[in-house]
Amino acid sequence: MDIATLVGLLGAIAMVVMAMVLGGSINIFIDTPSILIVVVGTHFVVMMKYPLGDFLSAAGSGMKVLLFKSPDCNELIQKIVELADIARKSGLLALEDVEIPDPFVKKGIGLLVDGHDGEVVRSILEKDMKMASSRHTSGAGVFKSMADIAPAMGMIGTLVGLVAMLSNMDDPKSIGPAMAVALLTTLYGAIMANMVGIPIADKLNLRDEEEKVAKQLIIDGLLGIQAGQNPRVIEQVLHGYLAEKKRPSSED
Repeated sequence: MDIATLVGLLGAIAMVVMAMVLGGSINIFIDTPSILIVVVGTHFVVMMKYPLGDFLSAAGSGMKVLLFKSPDCNELIQKIVELADIARKSGLLALEDVEIPDPFVKKGIGLLVDGHDGEVVRSILEKDMKMASSRHTSGAGVFKSMADIAPAMGMIGTLVGLVAMLSNMDDPKSIGPAMAVALLTTLYGAIMANMVGIPIADKLNLRDEEEKVAKQLIIDGLLGIQAGQNPRVIEQVLHGYLAEKKRPSSED
C-alpha cells in the first residue's frame, strides 16, 4: 500500500472537514441536489468521453494508486543476476525450473527457454510494456477528465441555484441560505478536481513511469542472459537504472 497517497488523501479530507466544523455546523455543507449535479453529473459526462470499458476499468486503476507497490529495482537486479549465474553454469534450459515471482520476468524467461532470438524477445516484451502503459495512461486520462469537468459541473450547479434563487425573491431572508446552497456545487467541484481527480491522475502517471523503468531493466537483463554475458557485467549495466545514491558503494 502507498502510505504517502493514503496519508495525503486522509489528511486533506481531515483539514477540509475540520475547517467546516470550525466554521459552524457541518450539515450546512451537505446538499443532496448539489452532490447529484457535481458527483453523478461529472461521472456521466466523463463516460461520454471514453468507451464504457475504459471508463469502468479506471476504477481499478484508481485503486492501484493505493494498493500498487513500486517495483524494487534492487531486488529485480539481484534476481536477474541469480538467473544469469544459473544460465551461465547450466544453460538456458535450467531456468525453466526456477521459481520466478515476477510475471514479466517469468514471461521473458519462458521466451528465452523456448529459443527465441533477441529481437523477438525484445519485440514481445516491449509490446507488452507499451500495452500496459497504454492502459495506465487511459486510466489517468479518465481522472484528468474528471478533474477538468468537475469544476465546470460545479459552476453549472451554481448557475442553476442562482436561477432558482432569483426567481423567488419575495422573501429577502431566504436569499442568503439559497445563495449558500448554490455555491456548494462550486465547492464540491473544486474538492472533486483537486483532492481526487488531479492527484490520482498524477500518481497513475508516476506509477506508469516507474513500471516502464522496471520493465526496461528486466528486458536488458534478460537479453544479457541470452547473449551469455558475465553476470557481473549484467549487474553493472543494470545498476545504471538506479539513482546514484541507491547504487552499491562499489559503483560510486
